[in-house]
Amino acid sequence: MTIVPITSPDLDAAEVSWFAALCSDDYEYLGHPEGHLRSSWEHCSAILKEAESQGFRNILCPSSYQVGQDTLSFVAGGAAITERINMLAAVRCGEMQPIMLARTIATLDHMMKGRLTVNIISSDFPGEKAESGYRYQRSREVVEILKQAWTRDEITYKGEVYDFEGLTTDPAKPYQTGGPLLYFGGYSPAALELCGQHCDVYLMWPETRDVLAERMKAVHAVAETHDRTLDYGLRVHVIVRDTEAEAREWAEHITSKLDDAQGTAIRERALDAGSLGVSHQAANREKADLEGFIEPHLWTGIGRARSGCGAALVGSTDQVLSELEQYQKMGIRAFILSGYPHIDECRHFGSRVLPQMKTCSLPEAYGRVPSSPPQTPLGAGPRR
Repeated sequence: MTIVPITSPDLDAAEVSWFAALCSDDYEYLGHPEGHLRSSWEHCSAILKEAESQGFRNILCPSSYQVGQDTLSFVAGGAAITERINMLAAVRCGEMQPIMLARTIATLDHMMKGRLTVNIISSDFPGEKAESGYRYQRSREVVEILKQAWTRDEITYKGEVYDFEGLTTDPAKPYQTGGPLLYFGGYSPAALELCGQHCDVYLMWPETRDVLAERMKAVHAVAETHDRTLDYGLRVHVIVRDTEAEAREWAEHITSKLDDAQGTAIRERALDAGSLGVSHQAANREKADLEGFIEPHLWTGIGRARSGCGAALVGSTDQVLSELEQYQKMGIRAFILSGYPHIDECRHFGSRVLPQMKTCSLPEAYGRVPSSPPQTPLGAGPRR
């Protein structure tokens, strides 16, 4: 197995995160929305508070235009009702003018006392079908302008999309030194170049370990040309129960009412439905066995009903824990997890697996905010 250099080679803990279903991606039966699981402040803030109470160190707040809530508004509200958990805000580059975005993020960072992280997104906007190269160029310029705003006294920038001269950055300095960590995912050469040069954590969707290792190797090669190393993250669903049989039963349960037409409609409504990453998730389903598995515990059935991350780790407590440990040995330092329904699966994972993992906050590990030692949630015990 290929193992690449990482930013935090001495870190023996992982940032374990959950998912706030802002984009109406919460079900008991995939493809069959239920009123109490629809995206709302009440429901999604309850997921956020449950994730914090279980001991998760971060939570992804996704972005969508078709359904759901505004990400940055949700994060602002979440800052006031949480104390420990970080929030990973998905930001679509170009949606907001970069100078104003820098100020907004810096303000949120102060509100959260450094608990903010940012997921850089390069998707189309509603009604837009932009060429991939342009979208990544736009994202590159937004990131470079953000870094000027967060580290310099003025912004002077001449790019293909944005052109600014001598703009003051006061009061856009964030709470964290150098600004929040930037998480990024993408497979194209332009995506790897942007991540390798400017971002901190390269996020991947679930594939076989050999494929993940090659993706890590590819982005590391780019980062190396800029004298940088990265950390790596995996966005994956989980279904964990006391036994493997129980976990597989729940996998069958959540897909038991799904038909292909419903699944196709859900996948195609996403603005990233045609992306290279999404095509790889579809290819996984084609390569899977008759039960939908591409590895003994990596199940692709969830991808029938969602765009983007389309597979789940399915198994007993020890099996899922062992899978995560294997990913850590590859150099993966961040896990962004979810499951259906999100609050219920948060409790399943939080009570079974999380107490047996040594966890950390990556902003603290990077020295962006005052550090505290890696910790496990209350009630942690030895591995069963």
